[in-house]
Amino acid sequence: MNMSGAPISEREGSQSPTPAESWSTQELINAGWREADLEWEETSAKTLEALARNDLAGAKAKASHALQLARENFEPIDPRLGTSLANYGICLGLDGDAAGMKPLIDKALHAWRASPPWIAGLTAPRVARSSMFHLRMEALHRETYRARWRQRWQEIAEAAVARLQALSDRLDAGKAADLEVPAEAMLAAWLRERPAMLNDTRKLLGAGLLLLVS
Repeated sequence: MNMSGAPISEREGSQSPTPAESWSTQELINAGWREADLEWEETSAKTLEALARNDLAGAKAKASHALQLARENFEPIDPRLGTSLANYGICLGLDGDAAGMKPLIDKALHAWRASPPWIAGLTAPRVARSSMFHLRMEALHRETYRARWRQRWQEIAEAAVARLQALSDRLDAGKAADLEVPAEAMLAAWLRERPAMLNDTRKLLGAGLLLLVS
């Protein structure tokens, strides 16, 4: 979706609804997740889904709900709060409210920049292996394994900060009308790359991939 006034080409048929996942309460507890974590993720994905079918009103409502969830359930340094602030701001901008968008983007940038302590508390996922040898090797080299995940987490955060900073700079330059959001491609990337398991990495990856800033 864009604000440039140029026609938006669409493939035949609209983006299919986000495939549903089903998790039991016990599975959420075992993974260290809460209902709010899952609801935020689902609501944020539905924001992208609505934009992909050019339903701006629907996207704005979903983005508003995701932001409410984030404010009520997440820490101020949780990057998912940053993503929610940005996504609602993007929806405002697409609806013609560039003045309302800018402070939300700046707050989103601040939340993402403040996220390193939150990211430092993440637990590296244990990957299921078919070989006991691989399980033993992972246990023996746990710190190396965790260091690799820390590097990946840092890269996700740095990429989000760079995208938000670039958008903030464009808005400062009065280029709000150039706003473009490839929501369909973003949604496809999330559905393709989201982990099959509930873990800490999925929370951060969701914050990065569901961020409506290209």
